[in-house]
Amino acid sequence: MKRLLQILLIGLVAATASAPLYAAPRDFPRPPALERDVAFWKRIYSEVGTDGGLIHDSRNLGIVYEVVKMPRGLSRRGRERFTEKRRKHFKRILLKLAKGKRSGLSREEKRVLALFEPGVSNASLRRAAGRLRFQLGQADKFRAGVIRSGAYKQHILDILREQGLPLEIAHLPHVESSYTPSVYSRVGAAGLWQFTRSTGRRFMRVDHVVDERLDPYRASEAAARLLQQNYRVTGSWPLAITAYNHGASGMRRAARKLGTKDIVKIVRNYRSRTFGFASRNFYVEFLAADIVASNPELYFGPLVLDRPIEYETIALPFYASSKHLASALGVDVGALKKANPSLRPPVWRNAKYIPRGFELRVPRTNLPKPLHQLIASVPKEHRHARQTRDTKYTVRRGDTLSSIARRHHVRMSDLVALNGLRSRHRIRVGQKLRLPPDVTPATRRASYRHEPSRKHTRKPVATKSRAPISPVDPPKSGFYEVRRGDNLTKIARRFGLSVSELVAMNDLRSRNRITPGQKLRIVPTTVAAAKKKPAPHPDATAALSPARAVGPDPSSAELASATGANEVAEAPTTTDTETLAESAELLAASDESAIEPSPGLLADPSDYTVASDGTILVQPNETLGHYAEWLGLRASRLRKINGLRYG
Repeated sequence: MKRLLQILLIGLVAATASAPLYAAPRDFPRPPALERDVAFWKRIYSEVGTDGGLIHDSRNLGIVYEVVKMPRGLSRRGRERFTEKRRKHFKRILLKLAKGKRSGLSREEKRVLALFEPGVSNASLRRAAGRLRFQLGQADKFRAGVIRSGAYKQHILDILREQGLPLEIAHLPHVESSYTPSVYSRVGAAGLWQFTRSTGRRFMRVDHVVDERLDPYRASEAAARLLQQNYRVTGSWPLAITAYNHGASGMRRAARKLGTKDIVKIVRNYRSRTFGFASRNFYVEFLAADIVASNPELYFGPLVLDRPIEYETIALPFYASSKHLASALGVDVGALKKANPSLRPPVWRNAKYIPRGFELRVPRTNLPKPLHQLIASVPKEHRHARQTRDTKYTVRRGDTLSSIARRHHVRMSDLVALNGLRSRHRIRVGQKLRLPPDVTPATRRASYRHEPSRKHTRKPVATKSRAPISPVDPPKSGFYEVRRGDNLTKIARRFGLSVSELVAMNDLRSRNRITPGQKLRIVPTTVAAAKKKPAPHPDATAALSPARAVGPDPSSAELASATGANEVAEAPTTTDTETLAESAELLAASDESAIEPSPGLLADPSDYTVASDGTILVQPNETLGHYAEWLGLRASRLRKINGLRYG
């Protein structure tokens, strides 16, 4: 008997060890009340392909009226008309039943009635007629996503382990993008993890030169940080996962309004203008994706997954055109483009250079010798000290003519004259503005000083002299993680840099907005030079660190010498036109302490950092009610303070 008990215990331990990820409910519980929802999404992910779908009740996913099979050859519009016709078919049946008819029913009408509990009321049937919805199948896309995931999943798992996060999160991209790194959504979310531009900019560089949302490796690091912050805000993994769709502050509001963090109560009872079908179902979609992706061969049969590609990476120590860099590396431009998906079309059209400091990635199989040696061999005439200047700019929401002029270091009056504008106060979203031709750095500074904003002219502020601080060594990773209470001035001083250098290094849009957990690039060579010289030129040195390169890593000094980084630094340089580095430097010269930002709050679009002057930067799609609730004020009080009218 004792021997039998030992065998049973060993078998139990072995079964537990081999159990799939979803069998451990500690982090991601599967309450019985959500089983019908999970079963629905398992069906969508593993049984119904994109050539069909399910017509169902949008609130009770246990009610499925029909499995729709699309006729072949239909256009997108034709498919929409077909599914709408089937939806209206069931609506007519439900409305007929809602009139109380229970006898003389057709077979189809009896089948629909049997989907509901016995004795269902007419009112319930009438409401159900208004909740009909079609969900497109995803099984073929999910299967393809599982195959694609082989190239990236191990990297994602390594990041999750490093951050101490649940490994099941590696299956979230199946919900977001079917593990497709280049996909865009209808609302502009992009990449493997479907970051919007606004959320992406909190963790990555997102502009018309580099969009790291499309880099599956950088985006995975950003997603881990976002989910970690979601968990800190919500205190629950089901809420943190739902917050990936609805926002951490949105989920915090939901929990506060209902007085619970119970995911079942929230998805069943919370009502909000923005908490719709997608947000309600996001957690159960994730659970279903986790189940299917944890044992894909059970659902799809034998699969051969894509293999991870081994890369060498290096921080580029100068600006370079994609054409000349590919030539120097001995690789095809197409291969370079495929390995660096975050570089935008202007780079591949050679309208923009690959930025200095960009982490270039090249497949090892394409390299005849170590990457840092190839970079060192780039001819001097193909190394550039600054980015090419933009010639046109498309106005975006929130832009003003003065902000555009500051961003591109030109005079507002020049913009008005060059574009024939009748008023400097009227520009529209989508309008294309011509930018003045390139000017020298001295002219730019003079232009910026010559025409300050009348409304925001600063008075000189007396500041206390500070004792010089010895700069510390940069982190070995080359990145510094922002802590609560940090600001750019403190961080720059700590590493012996100027604020403008830090802004330029990280392509920050504003020196007044950093958030806890954000990672800032600290160029090692620059810091080393800062220790020797009390006040280096902003671009005195450049970094070259062959991360993940094969063989022993050469020292920074050896690389700087080999690549001629010092020669580049001696050339006349300006910062990338995508940053506000020079304008920040000018402001710092007149008033460094007055613009020191308040410590960041929560890194979420709906959390609102209050600036030192008592103002909040309004975020897109937010309401006055949200701001009032967060500040603990009545909305009417907020209107009165800001002189806002109703309507």
